[in-house]
Amino acid sequence: MNNKADSKQVWKPGTLLSPVPAALVSCADKEGRTNIITIAWTGIVCSDPAMVYISVMPRRFSHHMIEETGEYVINLTTKELCFATDYCGVTSGEKVDKWQKCGLTKGPASMVSAPLIAESPVNIECKVEKKLSLGSHDMFIAKVLAVDVDECLIDDKGRLELDKAGLIAYNHGEYFLLGEKLGKFGYSVRKKK
Repeated sequence: MNNKADSKQVWKPGTLLSPVPAALVSCADKEGRTNIITIAWTGIVCSDPAMVYISVMPRRFSHHMIEETGEYVINLTTKELCFATDYCGVTSGEKVDKWQKCGLTKGPASMVSAPLIAESPVNIECKVEKKLSLGSHDMFIAKVLAVDVDECLIDDKGRLELDKAGLIAYNHGEYFLLGEKLGKFGYSVRKKK
């Protein structure tokens, strides 16, 4: 009998938790200069209060902006934003205006001074509560102050239909469009009608 565990290779520790969100994070410094950084190291910390995090290398141009203002916006990405998502991750905002180069629109956020990306279907406005220096990255843990949602993703009953956004994910160096729905939360224990 072939045991699946016998066919596994043991690798050194690494960041293979995949796929992960491919998010565009917009930020600004106190002088009003803005930038966009692509972040895959992001996620939910807590639901009540709503809190998220992003992890940023200190040498990145956006790092000082987020540290200075304590604000950022996580902008979810779509198939249409895939080129910009990649471009903003491989170029420095110190040398290039990523907004202009990618044809992105700075939208006003309602609760933070950092702009949101108007082309993104969902923008999560964040205020940093704590910074943790963890090694290669600093983690900025933030409280969610507001979520801006494109009205085309809200059905006539006021429910969010995020599956219609065409969101993308990052998986081990590649971008993928999220696809087929496999189930709904709790479906494994629901009684069949």
